[in-house]
Amino acid sequence: MPKRESRGKGFLVLFILALLLVALCLLAGIAATIPARTAELFGPPSANLTTTKLYQQSVVLLLSQNALFEIYPENNTEILFPIDPGDSLDEILTGLTHLGLIRHTSQFRAYLIYTGVDTRIQPGEYLFNPGLSEMEVAQILSSPAAPLTTVSILAGWRVEEIAETLPDLGLIVQPDQFLQIVQEESKEGYLSPGIYQVSREISAKSLVSLFYERFISQINPEIETRISEQGLSLDEAVILASIVEREAIVEEEMPLIASVFLNRLRVDLNLGADPTVQYALGYNETQRVWWTNPLSLDDLKLPSSYNTYENPGLPPGPICNPSSTALDAVANPAQTTYLYFRAACDGSGLHIFAETFEEHLKNACE
Repeated sequence: MPKRESRGKGFLVLFILALLLVALCLLAGIAATIPARTAELFGPPSANLTTTKLYQQSVVLLLSQNALFEIYPENNTEILFPIDPGDSLDEILTGLTHLGLIRHTSQFRAYLIYTGVDTRIQPGEYLFNPGLSEMEVAQILSSPAAPLTTVSILAGWRVEEIAETLPDLGLIVQPDQFLQIVQEESKEGYLSPGIYQVSREISAKSLVSLFYERFISQINPEIETRISEQGLSLDEAVILASIVEREAIVEEEMPLIASVFLNRLRVDLNLGADPTVQYALGYNETQRVWWTNPLSLDDLKLPSSYNTYENPGLPPGPICNPSSTALDAVANPAQTTYLYFRAACDGSGLHIFAETFEEHLKNACE
């Protein structure tokens, strides 16, 4: 009896082991089909996925059934969704969820990782039409040509500073292309500061034209008349406005600063404006800025047609792209007899104005 029982137990163990082996083979077979089944439903995976990542995302997607293909009829308005440089995937998903564009966050994340879209999302403004499935939302995020992007020009920027911002915006425009168009068309000073939403596929020429057209749209007959009354052409007014823009810290002082420069022009005094020298000096490698500060005595003797300490009248062109406020200050300056100004000593950004050079010297900080 003991021998028969022992043999029976042995056969039972072998039978269980055989069943386990068959089960493992079946599971291995099923597991082997997971990537293929996922690819049938969701397309091919990213070539950069590790085997572990591939299986992880595939399982999540297969368990999601048709969730990513559902359309929500209540989403009936266009939505403009901004993605800023440096936004993480979690931040993007949180924003999309908050706006109701996605509801299955884990599955949506898995799809982005599975397809590699998570590594291709670029900063910009993405426009989502009504009635999109989450799969369609992902497709919009995956297309570099689909989103808009926001280009900002700050008042007082020179063209090189604008060009430096372009590489981070996902535009096809290269900085050197942009600079070349601006230089060829003499558009420095005429690129209107502001915020623009543009297609990533916009050309350099079209981008320059967009900035220029906004500038032109602000020039009305009234401001042209007022500029003419100051004895200036529009081009001369833009040059002077660019200097006023760089000199002023507080906008309210722009009409006063404009009056000083206009008064100096009328009595044939050199403008003596630091920003014109800064412009001529160009990029300061040590300070890593375009506007060297402070200027040395040697800087003020720089042999350049833009040096208004050494040369009379206006420089040959604008030194930056001024705001409409600065241009309006030139067209409508304060009525003063001031010929000099210098920064106030209290760090407020304001200036102290003077009629004579002696008074100007007395206003120096101790």
